[in-house]
Amino acid sequence: MPTNYTLTYSESSKGFPSFYSFYPDYMIGMNQFFYTFKGGNLYRHNTNDTHCNFYGVDYKATITSVFNQEPLATKLFKTINLESDDSWEATLTTDIQTTGFIDDAWFEKKEDAWFGFVRNNGDTGAQVTEAEFELRSLNGISRSTAVGGPPTAYVIDFALSINIGSIVSVGDYLYYALPPNYDTPVFAGVITAINVDKPNSTNQIVIDSTAVVGATNPIPIADAYMLYIKNPIAESHGVLGHYCEFYLELPIGKAQNASELFAVESEVMKSFP
Repeated sequence: MPTNYTLTYSESSKGFPSFYSFYPDYMIGMNQFFYTFKGGNLYRHNTNDTHCNFYGVDYKATITSVFNQEPLATKLFKTINLESDDSWEATLTTDIQTTGFIDDAWFEKKEDAWFGFVRNNGDTGAQVTEAEFELRSLNGISRSTAVGGPPTAYVIDFALSINIGSIVSVGDYLYYALPPNYDTPVFAGVITAINVDKPNSTNQIVIDSTAVVGATNPIPIADAYMLYIKNPIAESHGVLGHYCEFYLELPIGKAQNASELFAVESEVMKSFP
């Protein structure tokens, strides 16, 4: 069902910059006031301190714009910084990814501005697609030396020279790739423990492989190559793209109070394949 808006023209910008949620039956300006008619009732606008409320209904406030410097360079958009007196919800979309977001409660106030890093809600587990692998969300560990155990506590051993304790964390998602090309990662399970005791020749990861339907031996050979993906919300790499369109939303409740937004900034770094 289409949504109706009221479009406004700005003399200063010589364009139509704003959409309003109210949709009157008739409107008129008179004596420096703006009047509308709706359902047989007459309303005079901008006469009280309640914002984004039209004809007794509260609405959210939204702003859409784009970061588009150096449009030919592939970039990682890491953060959003709001020069504002309040935090907004942010959704980020690029020409490559569509999964960046920041909840308004995740922003931190620093030096009188609101700062938040971009989370990514991309797929994890068995649902990860080849597109996620191409975005370099997947990181390599090493080939294993031995595998085995029950599905809920499946053990993967590594050579003592591999420092797995500084690479992976409990809760990461583990994958394996088979020779000869090692180019098709398969979901193995969720990491539940990391056991490192090199003086006693222990250097292993324990996973719960029951997320793989019917799995009893999720890794078919001992020397498969192991890879992992971090939780995309807890440890985001940002969103990758040539440009980034951001959508800011002041939710219902907040939007009914006066709020000023002066500028939106992002920490951006070039991505080198």
